[in-house]
Amino acid sequence: MKNVTQNGWKTVHYQKTNPIVAEERIAVEFPLTIMLNGEEFATMVCTPTHMEELLIGFLASEGIIRFYDEIRSLHVDEQKGFAYIELDRSIDDLNIDHSKRVIGSCCGKSRQFYFKSDVKTAKTITSKLHISVSQCYALMHKLESQSEHFQQTGGVHNAALCTVDEVLQVRTDIGRHNALDKIYGDILMHPLPLRDKLIVFSGRISSEVLLKVSKIGVGILLSKSAPTNLALQLAEDLGITTAGFVRGQSMNVYTHPERIIEES
Repeated sequence: MKNVTQNGWKTVHYQKTNPIVAEERIAVEFPLTIMLNGEEFATMVCTPTHMEELLIGFLASEGIIRFYDEIRSLHVDEQKGFAYIELDRSIDDLNIDHSKRVIGSCCGKSRQFYFKSDVKTAKTITSKLHISVSQCYALMHKLESQSEHFQQTGGVHNAALCTVDEVLQVRTDIGRHNALDKIYGDILMHPLPLRDKLIVFSGRISSEVLLKVSKIGVGILLSKSAPTNLALQLAEDLGITTAGFVRGQSMNVYTHPERIIEES
């Protein structure tokens, strides 16, 4: 049986002991090698959507750039799996270790320079934004209803930039940190005020995720999943409200609960 089909993967699905042959949509895992100023910089594994945003957000998150206009040119060759980026200055001026590295789609500290850029790029958040409990539930429901790729494959993460009432943009990737980089990249390409924005997220709140939210500059993170202890310690220090297990009509608020308004 040839498993690869036009629509995905031919699967033998069992209902109890009865086999049914069906086509299943599978999440795409795509290796993308970044050539920065002509040098191989990193290979990341991602979902091949919104790749320009992903690359811009990744470079900003790692402290390589601060603003979109620091990129002189950016070209993605999807057939070959390469991204060619030219900056407005020499890579030697960045004072980073730019040896070849592989960045997996897995969760956790997959980046060799995980802590190197955080000191200069993480922000302490002083947001005065408030959100009600029911608005938290409603935003998570909206994210889930707009997550078509997850509904089809069950193998991706989703991140959304929101106001307290509205989902503004949703980005999807097999790597949860990549989904946030896509959000960050779009913000850099199309600047907008963030004082009234928050992030709604499908994945676990790891320390890397928390730091990315800090770098983006929002003060509230709502997640469908669980946090880690290091992420919560960082959230306390950086002034970020974190809520996990936002599911249905329940959630846990772990840090800076003063931004969550209780309703009578």
